[in-house]
Amino acid sequence: MKIVFMGTPNFAAASLRKLINEGYEIPLVVTQPDRRGNRNKMVLSPVKMLALDNGLEVAQPQKIRGDEGLISKLRDIAPDMIVVAAFGQLLPKEVLEIPKLGCINVHGSLLPKLRGASPMQSAILEGLDETGVTIMRMDEGLDTGDMISKVKVDIRGKDIIEVSELLAVSGADLLAMTIPSIADGTASFKRQNSDEATYSHLIRKSDGFTDFKESAEQIERKIRAYADWPSCYTYIDGGLQLKLYKAEAIPGQAGEHAPGTVSATDKHSYTVSCLEGSLRILEQQLQGKKRMSAGDFMRGHKLEPGDRFFAEEDK
Repeated sequence: MKIVFMGTPNFAAASLRKLINEGYEIPLVVTQPDRRGNRNKMVLSPVKMLALDNGLEVAQPQKIRGDEGLISKLRDIAPDMIVVAAFGQLLPKEVLEIPKLGCINVHGSLLPKLRGASPMQSAILEGLDETGVTIMRMDEGLDTGDMISKVKVDIRGKDIIEVSELLAVSGADLLAMTIPSIADGTASFKRQNSDEATYSHLIRKSDGFTDFKESAEQIERKIRAYADWPSCYTYIDGGLQLKLYKAEAIPGQAGEHAPGTVSATDKHSYTVSCLEGSLRILEQQLQGKKRMSAGDFMRGHKLEPGDRFFAEEDK
């Protein structure tokens, strides 16, 4: 079988690696353009690096829609199937119609729940105990196509890095099990119930900010959901950014201290009052410093009850 693969991050690379190991012919890999990272250095996507390591041809369109050169190339390749995983672009109808077995998407949620750009982060933010992966046949909508197969994964207490790794492996295995049934005509296609659909939005850097005017439980979820990017962050000492990486939520009602106020410290942590409950901070990174435990942080940065973090607009 001849498969064109489209994807970008590590989540997608797991599926591409599985297809390579399964021995499928992959005449083309399509991924997002290279981006500039720290010190203006060009950063290749995990999918591109994997493709190059395996001698696969790579295309990196700014937009597939309207890219007649790429669309013509796809028609010339005439793939049996196009497999998409976290690619970051909707495919136009003219591309969806090219492969005889259709365009298949590896989506990181249990559809129709959490359609959209950030299903794994949203599952953590919503406090779900489990999420999963759905293999679906793509149509012109945003994750609205018919479902083919699903796998559930327990995500309790995990951050986005752990969840992404779990779902990447589970999704790759599910993909490998599902493709043969599509090829031999035994796959079952189930229409989604749009009345049950929910959506996850495109994450922006500003989503990571907290002034602690939320419940401790919600901020702890935010810390786990945004551990990879953009991080959950606040400000201290006249405008230095402080990224939070590990914390424990202490349930309770609004305390005597205003949100963002340090209410207690010990050798290993410091506790910050929230709109509801308190947050015990265990690991963080101060701007310009390394990520470290709260204990190490406080040995070089004195914090006392009554000290306060503040909103970006207060800088």
